[in-house]
Amino acid sequence: MRSDEQDVQLDAVDHRLVQALRADGRASVNELAKQVNVSRATAYQRLGRLREAGVIRRFTVDVDHHKLGLPIAALVLVNVVQHSWRDVAEQLRRLPGVEWMALSSGTFDYVLLVRAPNIEHLRDVILGDLQSIPEIRSSQTLVLLDEPPLEAGGA
Repeated sequence: MRSDEQDVQLDAVDHRLVQALRADGRASVNELAKQVNVSRATAYQRLGRLREAGVIRRFTVDVDHHKLGLPIAALVLVNVVQHSWRDVAEQLRRLPGVEWMALSSGTFDYVLLVRAPNIEHLRDVILGDLQSIPEIRSSQTLVLLDEPPLEAGGA
């Protein structure tokens, strides 16, 4: 366990609150309390504790990337020079269009989700920006053909 992580004990109420927020991140505390069958004060206190403990890190929005002007999505698998994974992380995070990034095990060191307005932009990110990072050994790009929406609270 990392030193910045707390040992958080979650019960069924906590899990139901998180699930309700995943289904509707804009739900009011009153609505959440009603859905979870607890008092408003309990829901408010629990949400505060979950945020403070880092269980709930942020509130976000689910967007239609096509309507947003970013119809191209790709998973970019990246190999870096041995022992440079810490040094290269911030450079990868700053690449244009990187929406999500994870350190991984196996054949590739990082997995990036990159969104772009067109294939030319994606090409420039991969062949220009990414390959200009000296610690990059290789990459593989998987263009996503379809992204079916998940059910509310899915994943």
